Amino acid sequence: MRLPKGPALLLAFSSVVSLGCRAPDTPGLSYEFVDAWGERGEQPGQFREPVGVAISGTQVFIADAGNNRIQVFDRSGRFLRSFGEEGDSLGQLRRPMHLGIQGDTLYVSEYVNDRVQRFTLQGKALSSVGESGSGPLQFDAPTSATMDRQGRMYVADFYNQRVQVIGADGQFLFQIGSTGVDGPNPGQFTYPTAVAVFPTGGFVVADAYNHRVQAFGEDGSFRWMLPQEQNWADSTLGRFNVATSVAVGPRENIYVADFYNHRIQVITDSGELVVAFGENGSAPGQFDRPTDMAFDADGNLYVVDFGNDRVQRFAPRQ
Repeated sequence: MRLPKGPALLLAFSSVVSLGCRAPDTPGLSYEFVDAWGERGEQPGQFREPVGVAISGTQVFIADAGNNRIQVFDRSGRFLRSFGEEGDSLGQLRRPMHLGIQGDTLYVSEYVNDRVQRFTLQGKALSSVGESGSGPLQFDAPTSATMDRQGRMYVADFYNQRVQVIGADGQFLFQIGSTGVDGPNPGQFTYPTAVAVFPTGGFVVADAYNHRVQAFGEDGSFRWMLPQEQNWADSTLGRFNVATSVAVGPRENIYVADFYNHRIQVITDSGELVVAFGENGSAPGQFDRPTDMAFDADGNLYVVDFGNDRVQRFAPRQ
């Protein structure tokens, strides 16, 4: 089954509200709501189906997918600038998805244009990689571009059912998954949507429509997956209903955006559940189909709340 290539695929409070965790309340791994910003619209500070988030210093970059632009805020949600407009020329965007940052370069995966663009953090377009297709360095709806410490780029190639790994020199290195073939076995994917890398090496993939995450070594060798023996939607803790994104946070724990369960789940780097929080709704700390997460230097967690057209910020409980 081929999912539709478009919006049908996806996905200001100030008081501090405690979140009810559904696993033991572990200091530094459970969170409390701090603030949120955004509403539906096209004006600065408004969103239409936001998807991705990345942070550099005090700047928060949001992929405002439905508005075909990137918006930049400070850590309190004050609008700073935006760049991009609908189109397929360099610097233009068609449905930007998950974001990656390495040094002073922003990497933007484009779901419709089948490419990854490189921008300065100020929004100047530098170059792009990829074109439509199923060969090496070709994409069919890339949804994530993530960099590791060696400068390698990991691209979640959605409809090609694979993750491509590209070297710092721009050359294709290897892929995980069989091109165009979805499947439930280790190393196979059913519409992968995001990749996160571990600081000590290796990476983890949001295997969205297998409702699981998979972890791999630097060379692409399979490590583990969660859940281990199923690939159907489930609301049980430690299981998922479309695992939309992954982020590696404190202690190398993995944060998973559990899309249709409207929550964030935290698992260890060996695939064991630590904590989960969130429920469906629009109140502080509630979610309507979260799509991505990122951390600032102080350990605050920013969550893209796709269905509520906003970004929420959480502080770790001590």
